[in-house]
Amino acid sequence: MNESILITGANNGLGKETARQLALRKETKKVILFCRNQERAEAAKKELEQQTGKRIFEIVIGDVSDANSVRKAVEKIKEPIDAVILNAGGMVGKTAAQITSSGMNLLAATNILGHVILVEELLKQGKLKKTVLFVSAEAVPGVKSLGMKPVAMRTSSVDEFAGVLDGSYFGNKFDVTQAYGYVKYVGTMWTLAMARKYPDLKFVVMSPGNTTGTAAPDSLPAPMRFMLKNFMMPIVFPLMGGMVHKLEVGVKRFVDGISDERYKSGVFYASKEGKLSGDVVDQSTFYTDLKNTTFQDNADKAIHRFIK
Repeated sequence: MNESILITGANNGLGKETARQLALRKETKKVILFCRNQERAEAAKKELEQQTGKRIFEIVIGDVSDANSVRKAVEKIKEPIDAVILNAGGMVGKTAAQITSSGMNLLAATNILGHVILVEELLKQGKLKKTVLFVSAEAVPGVKSLGMKPVAMRTSSVDEFAGVLDGSYFGNKFDVTQAYGYVKYVGTMWTLAMARKYPDLKFVVMSPGNTTGTAAPDSLPAPMRFMLKNFMMPIVFPLMGGMVHKLEVGVKRFVDGISDERYKSGVFYASKEGKLSGDVVDQSTFYTDLKNTTFQDNADKAIHRFIK
């Protein structure tokens, strides 16, 4: 049972709904909302308390794109946590290619940098007891029916992974929708490497699938955002079948991922091949690079090039 859970990016969308669903479980005693903005975090906490009737929410302020901010945030956590859900991230928006002080671009820093530091600092200080869930996406194995190509790195070497993280891998054509899948691949492989490093803990990767009611489209370029919000999500995806589900359904994957023993450490779970919703399956059954332990370790090494 997970009595205490920390969720990054918990003030809206997937993160806030995850906090709501977890609070309604009998065993949950504490939900830590790890957020970047104090005002938005307070507003989310108030809304969650009203929705659930529970007073179990705590706020920790930290910016997952900033290594020092995350380290300071961990110092504020005094008691061990059962589970951590690494949810913050997304496509970031127009500034995705911007290089941060770590050397990673903002897309990679937001999705990976702070999460790696958060987990490793918690482990170092003996504050993480059971489970880590990294939020990934079907953008990694791709969805052929939508023209979404799978991540296809040439060698998955340390240098290639590092190139994804600083953006140099993409040359002068940095397309955030393409880079997003590659960044999630790096984070996924790091998580799978951690599962081997810490066999007594559970490290699982889970995609929420294509969910309605999130802020994800807001980070896309304007034309793509318009098409997704006004045409694809309400009309096209429902007609195609297996391509969209409600926010509550996507979030239940996270709750089950940390709570249900069916979901094993060292596995990336997401929708069936070619789908974006429905039952989840082990992605390595059709995207075999996930099984490559050398690739996993290379991702880990590449990330640590940027952590001082």
